[in-house]
Amino acid sequence: MARSGRSEKTLWWRLLAGLVIAGLLALARYRMRGLERIPREGAFILTPNHYSDFDPLVSAYVLWRGERVPRFLAKASLFRVPVLGWLMRRTGQIPVERAGGGADPLLAARRLVSERLAVIIYPEGTLTRDPDLWPMRGKPGAARLALQHGIPVVPLATWGAQRVLPRWSKRISLFPRKDIETLVGEPVDLSRWAGRGSDPEAVAEASAAIMQAITALAEELRGETAPAKRWDPAEHGQSEFGRIEE
Repeated sequence: MARSGRSEKTLWWRLLAGLVIAGLLALARYRMRGLERIPREGAFILTPNHYSDFDPLVSAYVLWRGERVPRFLAKASLFRVPVLGWLMRRTGQIPVERAGGGADPLLAARRLVSERLAVIIYPEGTLTRDPDLWPMRGKPGAARLALQHGIPVVPLATWGAQRVLPRWSKRISLFPRKDIETLVGEPVDLSRWAGRGSDPEAVAEASAAIMQAITALAEELRGETAPAKRWDPAEHGQSEFGRIEE
């Protein structure tokens, strides 16, 4: 039988969470808003902004505080790495095989739905290339998965993780403790595109709606207005992967 909420918290997750959360609390103070918007049961996709290699830990902590076990879609090859693969299997991370040059989400989607899981997907696909760390253009994966399988999408914005670990840096700032804010939004209304997961235009529009919801939350956290047009790496001759010299 599928389990959700606190009943999902296996011994492995309790042990891992105890270690990781202690480290998170040593590095930062967290102000979390909107945790009541996290579904306590059933499958859903959490879509955060992505501007630091530290923010996946923050996003996972948000889900944990929302009484759900956090899971990520991860490359299947990582499950073959000694120790890491063992830990990923024990904690229920979801392997995604590569097919046709991209991540094929079908098998992962079936597990997500059948086991009623909460999964974190970064719709930007990589660290934002925006010079001011605003959410950039989104990729279609999260929207396509949501439309094809009727899975709710809950947006999340975080701000402050860059003070612990700046974008593209490998050096964590230990002292003093930083302030990190998180804000969970209402589920994105994707009803106008329901059942159109195979329609590229519908997927693109739904993806834009998801990114707009994330950006609005980021604006609230930062007390600023995002650029009218989201950053697109292709328009600036930037690679989608790896570090960019600033």
